[in-house]
Amino acid sequence: MTKRLFGELIAEAVAVLIIISFGDSAAAMYFLYKPSPYQHAYWGLCIAWGLGVSIAIYVTGSISGTHANPAITLALALYREFSWQKVVPYCVAQTVGGFLGAVLVYILFQPVIDHFNSASGLTRAAGGAAAVFFTHNGLAVTPVHAFSDQIILTAFLLFGIFAITEQYNEMAPQANSSALIIGLLVATIGASMGYLEAWAINPARDFGPRLFCFFAGWGAAALPSPGHYWWVPIAGPLAGGVIGAGAYQVLIHPFLPARLRALENERQSR
Repeated sequence: MTKRLFGELIAEAVAVLIIISFGDSAAAMYFLYKPSPYQHAYWGLCIAWGLGVSIAIYVTGSISGTHANPAITLALALYREFSWQKVVPYCVAQTVGGFLGAVLVYILFQPVIDHFNSASGLTRAAGGAAAVFFTHNGLAVTPVHAFSDQIILTAFLLFGIFAITEQYNEMAPQANSSALIIGLLVATIGASMGYLEAWAINPARDFGPRLFCFFAGWGAAALPSPGHYWWVPIAGPLAGGVIGAGAYQVLIHPFLPARLRALENERQSR
């Protein structure tokens, strides 16, 4: 392993750790406290997740590009010439970051988690306070329907990210403001569709903390989870990322005026 790749993997792990540290902590504030500070301000929870993404990009973007999401890594390999040799290492590093982020949140909120479960007559094995760390299908949503939801939500995410980071998109954010817009995109998906199944849209965001919880007393409530839900936040985002990024490449990318001008100039210079 080269020093450069090692640094990129550390950056990917740190990026997801940052996202989980802020996002799962906000989830703890939302679920564990009565009244919840977000009870009448759900947008605040969404913003916390989104700004966590923005901060992660500002911290690690110059090293690894801050994929921080296996669905993004896969899409970049398929459509933007990211090295296939780095796909698995990046995904592993992202999952490790999710695991370590969950460890940090647990250290912060462990007394509150235990108090919440005791006051609610719940146990970790029964899934008490699990929503702090990982996702599950919401009201009236089956795992199969949640799978289709995750495809759609992640397709929106990758469609937006490809547009925001497109070199030929003259309407894309300038300078370093793209990190903030990507964070707002994540927040908007959560604010509009998050109650379906807590908008995982990122296999590492869900599986890393879920794996930690498996070892921290939640056991089968985490893996395989009720209804064997664990695979949904992995397979759904991976498929959705490919579809959303592919849709951008087919529906938008070929028609960008700046790209067409660049191609014409290239032809004329030959």
